[in-house]
Amino acid sequence: MNTRHDWSQEEILALLREPLLDLLWQAQRVRRAAAPDQGVLLASLLSVKTGGCEEDCAYCPQSLHHSADVGGRPELDVEAVLSRARAAREAGAQRFCMGWAWREIRDGAPFDAMLAMVRGVRDLGMEACVTAGMVTDRQAERLAEAGLTAYNHNLDTSAEHYGQIISTRTYQDRLDTLMRVRAAGIQLCCGGILGLGETLDDRAALLRVLACLDPHPESVPINTLVAVEGTPLEDHAPVDPLDLVRMVAVARILMPHSRVRLSAGREQLSREAQILCLLAGADSFFYGDSLLTTSNPAVEADQALLAAAGLRPSAPAATPVAGAPAS
Repeated sequence: MNTRHDWSQEEILALLREPLLDLLWQAQRVRRAAAPDQGVLLASLLSVKTGGCEEDCAYCPQSLHHSADVGGRPELDVEAVLSRARAAREAGAQRFCMGWAWREIRDGAPFDAMLAMVRGVRDLGMEACVTAGMVTDRQAERLAEAGLTAYNHNLDTSAEHYGQIISTRTYQDRLDTLMRVRAAGIQLCCGGILGLGETLDDRAALLRVLACLDPHPESVPINTLVAVEGTPLEDHAPVDPLDLVRMVAVARILMPHSRVRLSAGREQLSREAQILCLLAGADSFFYGDSLLTTSNPAVEADQALLAAAGLRPSAPAATPVAGAPAS
């Protein structure tokens, strides 16, 4: 399969405007050609440090700039996090993702604890993902040395719409973080959010940035806004589920070998809408009872969803050699 990194805005807009059934057919062809036997990667997400973030992201209840700030919860220690990771593994998760509501990673005891958590998760035979804001070159190298599989740092929206959503960090800051992570040999987990007041052009522009990265991000989470009272976007209308299906399908066509993950907002989707997303090429989702600060479908419901769709979880990740960098 010819994997491209030179998609134009016009090509992506044309895909987003395709008749839905034609778009789904194209996405299925790409999905089956790229990875015909690949199962669904189940990822569990835990908030290690919650709230009090210095960023002013308009959608986020963890920002200290908003009345919705959910700060005040104690930061979890290493053993508490690894206990949750063990429970996630026993429930069937293959990837364990850990979040810190930070603008950037700072060296010191909390970062040392993060490294210990990464090593512990990998020793459990799971993939490890971290989201914690901006990183330096050396911090990215230390995360790689600890065995980190992937670093999550979403672009959220297009560069043109970005200033309407965030003022405390630039789009270039986000791109620079992605490059530091990639240079350290860590996989990228990078996607965006629907429902931020963006246009179809903004959605195409976001996908173009992702699809023109070389290599493509290994994981592409597609979120939909969960409008939370006390945030600037609290009154935004829900996203049409078919818009999410279209976004998933186009992401699959543009990035054939990436994991396209259903992320925030999945609880608002019907079973049928989720199955349409899987048909469109989604091959990963967050699995379990919570997703940072919003709820997520329960394990039993997710297992029933996979059974109804006739899909299976991916094989568990192999346990790495201690201290080896992520592949």
